[in-house]
Amino acid sequence: MIPAAFDYEVADSAAHALSLLAEHGEDAKLLAGGHSLLPMMKVRLAQPAVLVDIARVGELSGIRSDGGELVIGATTRHADVAGSDLVRAEVPLLAYAAAQVGDPQIRHRGTIGGSLAHADPSADLPMTLLALGGSVEITGPGGVRTVAADDFFVGPFETALSPDELLSAVRVPRGGSVPWGYQKFVRRANDWAIVGVAAYDGRVALASMGGTP
Repeated sequence: MIPAAFDYEVADSAAHALSLLAEHGEDAKLLAGGHSLLPMMKVRLAQPAVLVDIARVGELSGIRSDGGELVIGATTRHADVAGSDLVRAEVPLLAYAAAQVGDPQIRHRGTIGGSLAHADPSADLPMTLLALGGSVEITGPGGVRTVAADDFFVGPFETALSPDELLSAVRVPRGGSVPWGYQKFVRRANDWAIVGVAAYDGRVALASMGGTP
């Protein structure tokens, strides 16, 4: 199908993106890689009046250490997470999970923040963040707040994000020596999980077993 008509805005900073969200309210949706939102728009399950493109906002991408955590910008591509020497060394479960997302084309365009904000209960990264006991940084008019993964996913395709906020970064604990496991069962290669499981440091998270991971 063909998406409903929409306007298109390109944000040049996080502040600019927030101002556009404030201007357009619930009619606006953020766009980064687009691999979660655009398929829904094609079948008109989502019909935003305005798309706010944040893919070029440099402050929202990148991977760095911050004490006992890694901080990953929301628009960091799956392929960059999977291929990062830092992520592989400090959070190998996350690197492995990012490498399982879709196919190479999807991994080179899709973003970690987009996947988490989409909150598909059958997806790889929501389950993984939950197993890791990670959190997300949410930026809005009132500043930055941090929400634990346990509290971020509130329903199928629903999160703790407000319409005037954006997911700006992901935080995961460093622990390269911590035992971990990851498995998902699919109908065909690169498909959504029929059921998935991620385990890390005594925490076990499941995908496709309920409305949230």
